[in-house]
Amino acid sequence: MADPTAHTNPTRREVLKNSSCLTASALLAGTPVVLPPVGGQETIHVAVVGCGGRGSGAAKNALLVKRGPTKLVAMADVFEDRINSSYGALSGELPDQVDVPEERRFLGFEGYKEAMDCLRPGDVVILATPPAFRWVHFTYAIQKGLHVFMEKPVTVDGPSSRRMLALGEESKKRGMKVGVGLMSRHSRAMQELHERVRAGELGEIIAQRGYRMQGPVAFFRSLPKPEHLTDLQYQIRRFHSFLWASGGAYNDFFIHIIDQLAWMKGSRPIKAQASGGRHYRYSDAGERYVDQNLDSYSVEYTYDDGTKMMFEGRNMVNCQTRFSSYMHCTKGSAVVSATSDCGLPSSIHSDQSLSRKSRTWTSRVPDGERNPYQNEWEDLIAAIRDDTPYHEVEYGIEASMLCNMGRMAAHTGREISYEQALSCEQEFGVGVDQLTMDSASPLMPGEDGFYAVPEPGIKIDREY
Repeated sequence: MADPTAHTNPTRREVLKNSSCLTASALLAGTPVVLPPVGGQETIHVAVVGCGGRGSGAAKNALLVKRGPTKLVAMADVFEDRINSSYGALSGELPDQVDVPEERRFLGFEGYKEAMDCLRPGDVVILATPPAFRWVHFTYAIQKGLHVFMEKPVTVDGPSSRRMLALGEESKKRGMKVGVGLMSRHSRAMQELHERVRAGELGEIIAQRGYRMQGPVAFFRSLPKPEHLTDLQYQIRRFHSFLWASGGAYNDFFIHIIDQLAWMKGSRPIKAQASGGRHYRYSDAGERYVDQNLDSYSVEYTYDDGTKMMFEGRNMVNCQTRFSSYMHCTKGSAVVSATSDCGLPSSIHSDQSLSRKSRTWTSRVPDGERNPYQNEWEDLIAAIRDDTPYHEVEYGIEASMLCNMGRMAAHTGREISYEQALSCEQEFGVGVDQLTMDSASPLMPGEDGFYAVPEPGIKIDREY
């Protein structure tokens, strides 16, 4: 990509008009499938593409919806152990709703097509692979006339974001219901807080703070790959470690806090400046970590009215942990998430102290609606059965783009605008729609045997 600070900001319309391969017709083939209405007692069939933790969790939520019946009928993943583990857990817990014999468990990079081919127009597919593949799988879901639940993040760079925007518009035209796994938006506590903010109860938002400061979790760090796996297989298994696959720890771990604060503000930040560092790069045994993540990120987001959102992310051992989000306003302050991505309760305070004494409102959520992961499925299935509008693609892309923008700012050492991030031409996962199990990875090691990493101030025209 060119120096992201060396040109004026294009508008979103210019970005979409001038970018190649953006039209849905360039990605989709064939006559559009008409989505039939789904009767109130008709069984909705579900397929899951990507059988890791979130795919399995989303499948369980789909089967537990109050407005059933629903049934899991197909599964796909590139790794057999993931399918077997997910199938074993789901069939053991919900045996009457899991009907996935071996012939409907599909392996490999083409398995997503075979799983979706088991569904009828109007059924639901869960897209829960690493986000590098989201636009590929979403394209086929549109062709098949399926409703979609896709996990976050949904994009990792400018080119994939532009593709997803085009696909999102086409899916909306075709009447598809599309949920995105930004479950904070389905937290009943945060929904009420959002309504109170919109009603003016807190006045104007003047500052926001968000934190996800923790030890290394999931696949944040990775040691050199074992001999029995290829670079591609290893990177997909440990996708949080590699930018092409996931957007790295920044996108996958931090997106909820960033998204919920932008939602509360009612607009998206227009630019970001950031810093970060790689502090601990060797294991206790002296092995060098090969992931592409920074250990810490400090980002200042700016809205168009000058308001700031300050975000702090850290994955380091033996440091103070903090995982929460806050707003400071002209008429007081608020706790958005008390703990974790959307931990109860949300609260409003009369001053800036956020103390128990200053609290004027505390969220109260009925027991049956306290799980936002389940809420997002209740809302999606209700929209399908009632045939009401339900389309979360655009804000899913925007939330992913806010992560892309903040990450780019940290990785290049430059202030990055939203439009610069969207128009950036560096595509991390070139050719992901053509991968096979024997393919080289989009990220291969250099002559020293290690993968390229961000070098702020040195690599200023690209992230690695």
